[in-house]
Amino acid sequence: QIQLVESGGGLVQPGGSLRLSCAASGNWFALKTIDVMGWYRQAPEKQRELVAKITRGDSTVYGDSVKGRFTISRNNARNTVYLQMNSLKPEDTAVYTCYANADYWGQGTPVTVSS
Repeated sequence: QIQLVESGGGLVQPGGSLRLSCAASGNWFALKTIDVMGWYRQAPEKQRELVAKITRGDSTVYGDSVKGRFTISRNNARNTVYLQMNSLKPEDTAVYTCYANADYWGQGTPVTVSS
């Protein structure tokens, strides 16, 4: 009923920035039921971890490893969530996956932080 499409991943040097986007599309009624949108990430041989999440009312939660560096935001009219990532570190390298309500998941977009 809902599809999530991520964009914005890629290769960046340490200390650099990237902005991820995740656009939700599909059934109008299903889109209106979306409350929480967010991002998880998973690096090779590591467990999946929550990066950040945001409610429809703009309440946010961040993973400890990204606090102060990453900012999540949302445009409800466009059903889109953004992740601004600053001061990137090599340990931020992972596949970043968008989700909505924990029911819908994107395909994931790779982020590589390397010199």
